[in-house]
Amino acid sequence: MPTNRTEQVLARLADLTPRKIVAELDRYIVGQGDAKKAVAIALRNRWRRQRAPEGIREEIAPNNIILIGPTGVGKTEIARRLAKFTGAPFIKVEASKFTEVGYVGRDVEGMVRDLAESAIDMVRHEREHDVEDLANDKVDERILDLLLPPPADAAPAPAGEAAPSVFVVSPTGGVTQEQDQARDRHKRTRDKLKQLLLDGQLEQREIEIEVAASSPGNFDVAQQGVPEGMGNFAEMLEQFLPKRKKKRTVTVADARRILLDEEFDKLINHDDVVADALDRVEKLGIIFLDEIDKIAGGKSEMGGPDVSREGVQRDLLPIVEGSNVQTKYGMVKTDHVLFIAAGAFHVSKPSDLIPELQGRFPIRVELKPLTEADFVRIMTEPENALTKQYQALIAAEGAELSFTEDGIGEIARTAAMVNQRMENIGARRLHTVMTTLLEDVLYDLPERGTEAVKVDAKVVRERLKAISEDEDLRKYIL
Repeated sequence: MPTNRTEQVLARLADLTPRKIVAELDRYIVGQGDAKKAVAIALRNRWRRQRAPEGIREEIAPNNIILIGPTGVGKTEIARRLAKFTGAPFIKVEASKFTEVGYVGRDVEGMVRDLAESAIDMVRHEREHDVEDLANDKVDERILDLLLPPPADAAPAPAGEAAPSVFVVSPTGGVTQEQDQARDRHKRTRDKLKQLLLDGQLEQREIEIEVAASSPGNFDVAQQGVPEGMGNFAEMLEQFLPKRKKKRTVTVADARRILLDEEFDKLINHDDVVADALDRVEKLGIIFLDEIDKIAGGKSEMGGPDVSREGVQRDLLPIVEGSNVQTKYGMVKTDHVLFIAAGAFHVSKPSDLIPELQGRFPIRVELKPLTEADFVRIMTEPENALTKQYQALIAAEGAELSFTEDGIGEIARTAAMVNQRMENIGARRLHTVMTTLLEDVLYDLPERGTEAVKVDAKVVRERLKAISEDEDLRKYIL
């Protein structure tokens, strides 16, 4: 059964209809409606499966997808954004790394372990956010204790014993209790220090704290002969060794970071985090297999790289089909992990994959190459548009950057032209064009002052003309 946290994530999915998912993706990604529609349906089906009768629920397999299209058209961004706004654990894996020299048949189960690590980081971050205020309060109290230790006579008396009281007769004949006076003075001083601490006026004050000493025996044990999932052997040994402490003198700012981690460890139950993370991996995990076309190839009777590629496909097959993978946190079932594969498929085609693997990716979507009109939309419509990013960077120096409509059109035309004459790298070409265009502006700030910078078609042509017309320069710069 899903944990309460996983249920909360699934409850958020209940409000995300396929149309809403596509609308959310439209905020950051231009075009590619077919791909967005396919991933939206696959995501919604996860929520639908949880609401299906228990008898059929385990039989409903995820709709694994292959995204086909050239580089820079949005394949990876679609999967990453999908995972981000749904709270699903996500990792991106290059399928080609399993064919590197010396690593034929490399541990493909490692991607599931990486997914588990990603989920644990995600869940722990959520838990830290929940207890952040309480942890910060505890850290402030610990820092105050270090800045102003309590008076020795203010220490609590042992259980069953009354605290000794010292009475002092004043010149006027009044009787006071010295211990009470010391406590009052300490409290007043502590209150003043606390206010200074909260105002950030003590961040550079140095204090002495105890930190965990790093073990001199830290080393990585060779993994040969070690069962899969055992992880670092030295890491396991450290769990049985006593924790040693050493004293360090650090600033209050550094101490806050160290003590905050300690307080999070006390307030957060690690076992609950692991249980929640593994449950979320199995119910909501997404693995993005990039460059899957690099492991596709025709059959070879003479050996060679094609044999290696087919071997990698066969290693991937049981994980995509659904199997139990041993991690250092426990067993993870991949039966309902969503796999989204992607590749350009310039040389090969999806039918070159082994039939068994093809059958595990029933949905195939072709993404369209980006046109000049798409580049204009990419620079104006998304919330994270490149023009907005550069405007924010230049605004940090106190200057203002603006783009005219014809200026954006000229940038788009230049990027499309360079993609056409050279290798087509899609929207990534806009980064090289924009960087070259604004290089002098970014270099001269802040010495040039806060004079507004306006980029129109004339400016773009003047700054990029020499490069775009010279084939050698274009090849190396753009």
